[in-house]
Amino acid sequence: MTILSIFFFITAILYSSVGFGGGSTYLALMLIWDIPYYIFPIIALFCNIIVVSGNSFNYIKSGNLNLKLLTPYLMGSIPFAFIGASISISKDLFEVVLFLVLMFAGIFLLIESKSFNKNQIKTKQIPKIFSICIGSLIGFVSGLIGIGGGIFLSPFLFLMKAGIPKHITTSASLFILINSIFGVAGQLTKDLVFNEFLNFWPLFLAVFIGGQVGNYLNIKFLSNKTLVILTSLLVIFVAIRMGFRIIS
Repeated sequence: MTILSIFFFITAILYSSVGFGGGSTYLALMLIWDIPYYIFPIIALFCNIIVVSGNSFNYIKSGNLNLKLLTPYLMGSIPFAFIGASISISKDLFEVVLFLVLMFAGIFLLIESKSFNKNQIKTKQIPKIFSICIGSLIGFVSGLIGIGGGIFLSPFLFLMKAGIPKHITTSASLFILINSIFGVAGQLTKDLVFNEFLNFWPLFLAVFIGGQVGNYLNIKFLSNKTLVILTSLLVIFVAIRMGFRIIS
């Protein structure tokens, strides 16, 4: 548990520094550590909530919330995050889906890092129905495997030039927080052993501390572009590690 807590701590630092929760990497780490399959989706979602709560509060306090940008995606994601989380899938299928999610997420993050090379001024209006559909798709996949979904929403918004960077970052953090809450609600419809869930409190403490450190790094030291690149490389590395696990 000690080594796993250290990895959770590092993951929380990297992800929180760019406004994410780290759910996808927490899941991959728990798979590698052979944590009981039926318990780790809710652990990852709970860790997400701990990490992005601070981010979301800070972003909103800074006046960066754009409800017009965020609301359509939440309209689609909230019900589908709950539905996806309530569905049980086999461990083998879960590993394949998570591997694909991690690979795509890592690639999308690398693409997103280019968005920090320039100040984005011109934005485009995305049709609301299209935004709702995208939110529904991300929400369902997120709920199904136990992530917040911001790691997909943020690159999508950057690529579509849907808003200025600070609004996109804030939207992604709140998207993760709210999706994770409804994902937990969906997970609670399954048979869970709460005594075992509570036994993983060192992981929750690790991500809480890591999240605070990540916020500090974002504010004081490293550029957003550097942090996004570091995070994307971490995601791709974990995906490759999972790929070897699947084929072995």
